[in-house]
Amino acid sequence: MAKLPTMFSLRHFLVLSLALNVSLLLRLMMHQGAQKAHKERTNSVTEEHHNIHKSRMVISSSSSSSSTSSFANSTSTTGGYNRVINLDHWKNTTEVGGVKCPMCTLHEDTLSAMTTTLLLWKCFFGSLSLMSFLQLFAAPIALRNWKSTSNIFCPLHSSAVHGSHLLIGDPTAYERFWRQTGDKSTITIQGWQSMSYFSDVTNICWFLEAEFGREVVRLHNVVGNAVTEGRHIVVGTGSSQLFLAALYALSPTDSPEPISVVCATPYYSSYPSMTDHLKSGLYKWGGDAESYEKEGPYIELVTSPNNPDGHVRRSKVNRSQGFLVHDLAYYWPQYTPISAPADHDLTLFTVSKSTGHAGMRIGWALVKDQEVAKKMTKFIELNTIGVSKDSQLRAAKVLRAVSDSWELGNSKESESFFKFSHKLMANRWKQLRLVVESSELFSLPKFSPAFCTFFNQVLEPQPAFVWLKCEGNVEDCESFLRGHNILTRSGTHFGVSPKYVRISMLDTDENFNQFLDRLSAIMS
Repeated sequence: MAKLPTMFSLRHFLVLSLALNVSLLLRLMMHQGAQKAHKERTNSVTEEHHNIHKSRMVISSSSSSSSTSSFANSTSTTGGYNRVINLDHWKNTTEVGGVKCPMCTLHEDTLSAMTTTLLLWKCFFGSLSLMSFLQLFAAPIALRNWKSTSNIFCPLHSSAVHGSHLLIGDPTAYERFWRQTGDKSTITIQGWQSMSYFSDVTNICWFLEAEFGREVVRLHNVVGNAVTEGRHIVVGTGSSQLFLAALYALSPTDSPEPISVVCATPYYSSYPSMTDHLKSGLYKWGGDAESYEKEGPYIELVTSPNNPDGHVRRSKVNRSQGFLVHDLAYYWPQYTPISAPADHDLTLFTVSKSTGHAGMRIGWALVKDQEVAKKMTKFIELNTIGVSKDSQLRAAKVLRAVSDSWELGNSKESESFFKFSHKLMANRWKQLRLVVESSELFSLPKFSPAFCTFFNQVLEPQPAFVWLKCEGNVEDCESFLRGHNILTRSGTHFGVSPKYVRISMLDTDENFNQFLDRLSAIMS
């Protein structure tokens, strides 16, 4: 083992001094960079949200969304062709919009500390050449520069840098509409409001805001997509919480083993993980409903229109001991023709897909059976002691704006939300089909037109997701598209072949245009 020198030479002191000074300079550079990023974020937030005054908060319908660019030529935008378009992955980026990835920041600081420690060790216990010194201290600088210019992956966790966040179909495409609504979709919350846990103790769902409940019923009556009479409304923190509440409410408590939860493939990729994540003794994931043969009670999930392929679904198992949960998140006129009001025992809806306000985190269930509604309410009570009143009030305002825009709209002053969103989706699907049909590399699902009672005409479905298939010799479509800077979600997450991928149609105009450009470039 090396011994600490009894006496330092001038060379040791010079190297040690230089190491400490460079380390200090690196720290100052990092600190100044962080301060600059924080200042930019603060200025941006100040400009965008200047309506916050003391204990009163004014919330606009588009305040939680990211900015949406116009339909400009996407090849001229920042990053050009080499910019990765992330169409179905978490945005664990090094830095997006001035917000640094905490893992990369930790990695930088750890690397700097390790480098300094190694330097000091070499200074005290071994020789250190000038070249070694420069190489050691160049490492963290090179890492920072590489990450700031790279358009592919963060070296620590292999996620796309400068991509857009669409793991769950972030519906930022509708922001342009909501920016135009102004006060019609803006609420003011006083400091003394929403202080109690309770909204209505006489209601089964005692934390349901009456105003939100009324607007839910009104919107369904306007659209004609669900029966509300004789139903209990249970509000949840998004439809994901309501999904778990439904499993809890429908599961037998006296069963010797967990009840199986099944869904026909391709199924929503989060169903298996949400079902099994807590390893509940009440229920467990049972796989594909098409091949389910086990006797006894079961819960079948029916997603219609289906995520990811957009097709209308019906139950597959059809046995007397089954419980059905209908997830109708996309049963709205911008995505599919409305054929009739859905009349089921338990249906789930969400604000995020109906109006685009995913950040509001509000969903609702229409429940026929009173005992099931009570159990779902109990689950939410135990889970989160209710649902945010502020979010419910804001959701009520937004739903009212949607209903008003249809009933009072069609004027020169404003366009109804459903006309805007339907036109946007129709235009995007038209552009996509033109690109895909020009080559034999890819294929899209085929949909049958149907009469829409809402628009009073025959229309084709135009789902919120593209279920794209790679034809020919391409077996792993996700990897193939990744090689062309398009990040998607593989069909394996949905219980099917890797030849399929899911791609969101609800991203910003800029990202959607770049997506089309990338596909065109692949096929040219």
